[in-house]
Amino acid sequence: MLKSLSRAVSTAIRISTTGTTSSARALQPLTRSALCSTNSGTIRPFTRSLWMMNNNSGAASGYRPKLFSSKGSSPVSCGCESLHTEGDKAFGDFLSDEIKEEKKIQKHKALPKMSGGWELEQNGTEAKLIKMFSGEKVTVTFNVNNSIPPNFEEESEQAAGQKSADDEPDVVSTPNFVVEVTKPSAKHSLVFDCHYPEDEAKFIFQATRGEGEEESDIFAIREVSFQPEGDVEWKETSYNLNTDSLDWALYDHLMDFLADRGVDNTFADELMELSTAMEHHEYIKFLEDLSGFVKCN
Repeated sequence: MLKSLSRAVSTAIRISTTGTTSSARALQPLTRSALCSTNSGTIRPFTRSLWMMNNNSGAASGYRPKLFSSKGSSPVSCGCESLHTEGDKAFGDFLSDEIKEEKKIQKHKALPKMSGGWELEQNGTEAKLIKMFSGEKVTVTFNVNNSIPPNFEEESEQAAGQKSADDEPDVVSTPNFVVEVTKPSAKHSLVFDCHYPEDEAKFIFQATRGEGEEESDIFAIREVSFQPEGDVEWKETSYNLNTDSLDWALYDHLMDFLADRGVDNTFADELMELSTAMEHHEYIKFLEDLSGFVKCN
């Protein structure tokens, strides 16, 4: 009963805030939402100077301040037959410093392991977690692209001098993820489109923990449908069960169905840690590639 009541409160708030549902599986990146779980070890300091430097006018204004004063486009000899300017040199020096800082705060040199017997397959920014469970195949797919939400409020406070460097907001990757359950005798897979809700989930999660009640879910199901096994795109002719106005008893059974197959709060918390580490690895690699491109290494 407490479990149903907790989920009822969570979804009542979620209905008022959830946007349009996705039309593609996790192989196509979706909008990411924020979650800062108080018991999670997934966070790291937000030191991405490229995003935050001189951000005084807010993201909506469209204004992008110059990082360096213009020094013209006087070419610098390199011998690679490409254009190089004094600005390129300053850009390259900046990237070198940025890479050093990001490596200094990197928490995971190697990707963390998932408990519960999950096997990881990674292809760039996309990852699959695969598990065989009593003859069933459970596959969880997610993409770290666009999985870190902007935190304009925190950035504005820091730009205004209200926060010190030690109080910088933390970076947490909270990707949408798709769970696909395949039975040997079934013609189709049962597919769950899941996501991390926004601040209301954090509030309910903390409130129930504080009252000693049963812990609320830190992820939610957005849609459920039957899809042909292994297909990349959703079939538009398949019925998508949207959970915004779903009967609570049915929603509870769907969540229990996932939990019985290892997709529960522990899994969701570990997935955030894995995704955050993956995103940071990819970010550093991008900076290194960008530095090599600018410097023509």
